[in-house]
Order: sequence, then C-alpha cells, then structure tokens
Amino acid sequence: MIYYRNTMLALMATLLFGLLSFTAQAKEYNTGWLHNPMHPPVQVRFMLTGQSDPAKNTVEGLLEVDLEGDWKTYWRSPGEGGVAPKIDWQLSNNLKDLEWHWPMPKRYEFLGVETLGYKHKVIFPMTLTVEDFNKPVFFSGKLTMSSCTSICVLTDYEVVMDFNPTQLTPFADAMHLYNQGMSKVPLTSDNVTIDQASWNGDKQELSVLISNTHAWQKPDVFVDSFSSKLENVSFSTPEIKQSANQLIATFKVSSWFGKPELDQQALNVTVTDKDMAVEEPITASTLPLAANIDQTSIWQTIVFALIGGLILNIMPCVLPVLGMKLSSIISTQGLERRQIRAQFIASASGILASFWLLAGFLALLKVSGQALGWGIQFQSPYFIGAMIIITGLFAANMLGLFEIRLSSGANTWLATRGDNSYLGHFVQGMFATLLATPCSAPFLGTAVAYALGADVVTLFAIFTALAIGMAAPWLLIALFPQLANKLPKPGNWMNHVKTLFGLMMLATSLWLLSLMQSFVSTGTLAGIAVTACILLLWRLGQVKGRKSVILTLAVILLGGAGSLIVGSVTADKWSTPLPADHAWQTLKTEQIDQAVAQGKTVFVDVTADWCITCKANKIGVLLQNPVYDQLSDNNIVLMRGDWTTPSDYVTGFLQSHGRFGVPFNIVYGPNAPQGIELPVILSAEEVMTAIKQAQGSNNG
Repeated sequence: MIYYRNTMLALMATLLFGLLSFTAQAKEYNTGWLHNPMHPPVQVRFMLTGQSDPAKNTVEGLLEVDLEGDWKTYWRSPGEGGVAPKIDWQLSNNLKDLEWHWPMPKRYEFLGVETLGYKHKVIFPMTLTVEDFNKPVFFSGKLTMSSCTSICVLTDYEVVMDFNPTQLTPFADAMHLYNQGMSKVPLTSDNVTIDQASWNGDKQELSVLISNTHAWQKPDVFVDSFSSKLENVSFSTPEIKQSANQLIATFKVSSWFGKPELDQQALNVTVTDKDMAVEEPITASTLPLAANIDQTSIWQTIVFALIGGLILNIMPCVLPVLGMKLSSIISTQGLERRQIRAQFIASASGILASFWLLAGFLALLKVSGQALGWGIQFQSPYFIGAMIIITGLFAANMLGLFEIRLSSGANTWLATRGDNSYLGHFVQGMFATLLATPCSAPFLGTAVAYALGADVVTLFAIFTALAIGMAAPWLLIALFPQLANKLPKPGNWMNHVKTLFGLMMLATSLWLLSLMQSFVSTGTLAGIAVTACILLLWRLGQVKGRKSVILTLAVILLGGAGSLIVGSVTADKWSTPLPADHAWQTLKTEQIDQAVAQGKTVFVDVTADWCITCKANKIGVLLQNPVYDQLSDNNIVLMRGDWTTPSDYVTGFLQSHGRFGVPFNIVYGPNAPQGIELPVILSAEEVMTAIKQAQGSNNG
C-alpha cells in the first residue's frame, strides 16, 4: 500500500513537472496577447517560430498586431503623419540586433494628409541576431505603437521573453503566421530593376525610372530612406507615366524643416503591381532621366486607332482587296439604296468581326503568357497556307475561271430573303482585315502597343476603334448610298478592270507563297507553283474568249514559279538597280552595350519577310543614299532581329520598348545609350538625324 502510494506520488510529480515544463516552453515562444487598458482597440503579441540559423546566430520571430474597426498603424515611413512602430530592446541580454521586415503598406488619406500603413491585422516578421548562440537570451523590449482613426494614440507595450537558441524547436502556428507576413514583404527580382533616381532641387521633385520584363498593370511606387538626414522628409503620391515595360514615378518632396537635398542620398524604392512587390536601394543624382515616356490617354489612343485603321485602307497590304471593293461598288449600279446600304454595312461588319477575332486571339495569348504582336499570325505556315488558298480562289473567281452556281430552288429561297451577296461582302471585309495585318501604318503602332499592354476590356475597345477606322469608307457609303450611283455606268470596261484586279490578287497569292520559304524548301514551293500554273492554264483553256488572259497568266505564273526555283541560288547574280544589302549581325542586346561602350553607333532593324512596311523601308530608305552610305561606315554596327518565324528573344526585345509589331528601328550610341526610336515609316532625314544624335561628339 505504501509502495503504491509512493508510486502514485512519483507519477503525479512527473506529470506536474512535465506540465510546468510545457508551460515554460510555451512562454519561450509566445508572449500571449498584450493589452493596454488605456487603449483597448489594439492588441499585440510577440512570438518565436522556433526557426534558427546557428551559422548566422539568428532566430526568426514575429510581431502580430490586431486593430479594431478603422484603427490603423504605420509603415517604417509613415508619410505626412503618424509614427512608425519601434521596439527599444537595449535592456536585453545576449541580443545583438533586431531586424524588422516590413510588409507592403497601403495609402490612407484623412483631411488632405496622406499616410502609409495598415488596418485590421498586420504581421511584422522579425530576425533576432544573438551575440552568443550557445547562451540564453533575455529579450526585454518596450514596443511603442502609434494608432489612429480621427484621433491618434501612442501606446507602450512591455515585451519580455527568455529563451535558449540551441533548444528551440519549430512551432507550427508561429511558422504559419511568419510565412504569411513574409509573403507580403517586398523582395528583389530579376524581372524588375530600379534604373535611375533623378533629383530636381529647383522643383523639389524626385523622378524614378523602373523597368519590368513583363508588362505593367496598375503599379504603385513608394520611396523612403534609412538616412537620418532624410528622417523628416515626405514623398507624395507619385504621378506615374508608363509604357508596356517602363515607368517613371515622379514625387513631390517636402519636409517640415525646409527644403531637403536628395543629391547623392541613398534611397529605398519599393514598387508593387499585381502579384508582385519589389524593393531595391538606389542613390539619387541630379542627372536627367535617360528615358522619356509619352503617356497617352485612352481617348488619345482611340483617336490614333481610328486614324490608323483608316490609313490601313491605302497601305500596300490592302491594295489587292481594293479591287474587290471597287467591283462591289460597280455592282451596286441599279440597286435600291436599301440594298446598297445593306451591302456596305455587311462589309463593315466583316471588318469589325475580324478585328474582334484578332482581339480575342491576342487576349487568349495575353492570359496564357504567350508572345503578343501585330501580325504574328503570319509566323504560322498554316495561316499563310490558308491565305494562299483563299487569295488564289478569289483571283480565279475574278478571272472567270469558275463560278458558284446554285440550284433554282436555292436562288428562289435567297431571292425572297434579300440580296444574296451580303455574305460575300461580309467575307470581303474580314479578308481585307487579315491582309492588312502585315502592315504597320502611322498611329497604328501607338494604338496596338497601348492595347496589348492594357487590360482585356481596353484591348477590345482599341481594336474596335481600329475596325471602325478601317471600315470608315464602307460606312460612309452606307450613310450616303447615292455616292455609289455617281460611279461610271456598267459596261464592257468592267470585265477588263475585273481581270486587272484578279491579276493583282494572283500576285498576292505568289507573294504569300514566297513567305513559305521560311517553313518549306524552295523546291517544294516551286513544285506547288508549277502545279498550280498547269491547272490554271488547263482551266483557262476551257474558257472561251480568254486568249489574252491565258497569255498574261502564263507569263506571270511561269515567271513566278521560275523565280521561286532559282531565286534563292541566283539572287546575288541578278542585275538590279538596288545595291547589295549590308552585312547584318544577329540581334544581341549584350553586344549593343559593348559596342556603345567602345564608342560605336548601333543601328537595329527588327523586320519580317511578311511585313510589307518593312520591305518599303528597306527599298525606299535603307538601300538608298545617303542612308546606305552612312550605314556602311565602319563605326556603325548593324544588327537585325528576324521576326518572320516565332522568336521569344525578338519578341522580348520588342516588348521591352513597348512595341508589339514590326517594323521597329532604334539607334544606340555614346550620346544615346538608351536608344533613339524611329517612326514606323522611315524617312532618310529622320534616320540621318537619329544617327547624328546618337553619335554625339564622336560624329565624324
């Protein structure tokens, strides 16, 4: 009995000791919630995660703050009002440092005063650095925290804890909270760089240039400093100008103690965007920014889109379709105004539908993170093949090689429901849009770049404006049908015009066929061309009264087939009024920097075989004097980016400059290390001026 009693006493003592030990261990990790009876809306608690690094003598912990209602506390730089929270830990033993990790703040405004801070619940991860990892630590700190609504209260909390770093074990709840807090703390990133901080003392303004390999969405930028000289300096909400991959944030800078001076001062720049927060240090200087972003509003961009779409009608890409348009206009002779209006509205609807399809296709690529660009469908051999077939069929139809005949019952059914050419006009509109995409017109590049860098709704709005601009001639005649009746009366001349437009469309087919050289062998293309030639000539032989057409087509088709066969092997032997193209290096951005550092000028040409505007720039400017001789200078390095087929590298280069299509030309030099961008359609004067500006003092 005595033995049993002693055993029970020993067991109870063991359990009690274990309970006391557990309680003591729990206190090592957690202070519990701390309240100040003078200010009940705020409570705090400090805890350790149990994670430590003996090699660095560090222990991880956190401060959790719970604020009721609209009470808020502050970031390390509170803005124009408030006080940042701090812990005075000088009475601690064996503690060397206490580092705060600050989550991204939010902006709050009250009575015209802006502050930076947090509401409801905030977790501040902390790193404690101990002096001797093998000795116990006594942490004694006084937390001073400012919290505000319409009034502000400064409250103190005593944070006391002792622990042995070598005996800590991970504590799941604390680790979860710590990771929660760290997920909101800005980090460094390979995708975002703080390029420059430019200080203007006269205006008391700081401008920060930031680059992003991805497109900006809705960025915000914060600036502060750990320097005691800037302790009372405030940075206003920035005015942000952005392109697809760059932004400039301009801050008004003020202080209660007179005009601050930021030249050569160390600053912290924190930038946040969708699912991203990055922080980097930078030193301010008085050097002007090396970039100038033209911030275009959505309404300006829509106007650009309307003008750019209208100009597309006269670009060489759309020229063959003009024949189809004129044929349609001529065929309206004798029709009622209602029918004329319906035909032209059908064509305009086709243009609109085609632009919406393009916008939807680009939106899907945008969501999936794929490459974006104007005309990128011409990088697909399947798309080019389909366009070859379509243009070939249109050409054959306009040349009278075949006609689609419906049964008498079908004709009667269509006749009772309106004019049977509405679908054809709709298809013409869609087709004109697809052929327009290899062209870049003035204003078009600005509109497309803005659209592809914006959200999906803005993308569709701008592409709708492009469609309306391109459809404007059709809509004009739809509004005023009497214009169609002012054209010449139908007659035999129409057959000759129709034949001419058919030949133009056939030339387009041959041009599209030549684009396939990037995907299949020249011999294969030549075989396709010869086969098509034989079939067309055979069909022409079945059509009476077409001898002149047969002769013309034979010359064009056989000439086109022959050029496809021998073009690639004899191109350098042809006699041509144009000089031989320069020797271009493959585009490499790191080589651009190296060449500029050596005092050279770099001319970059991003082009594609399917880009008509690129060909016009090359033939009309780059291969003509004085530009040709200037580009032959030994001090000029020529680099070319080929976008004929998909290239992530070239796409990234384009998007880094806020461009989403070709052509794109830019000149770098000692006096322009950031580059001087040239307009879409080049002129000799603009190219020569840009080269001279980039060369600067090295211009010889």
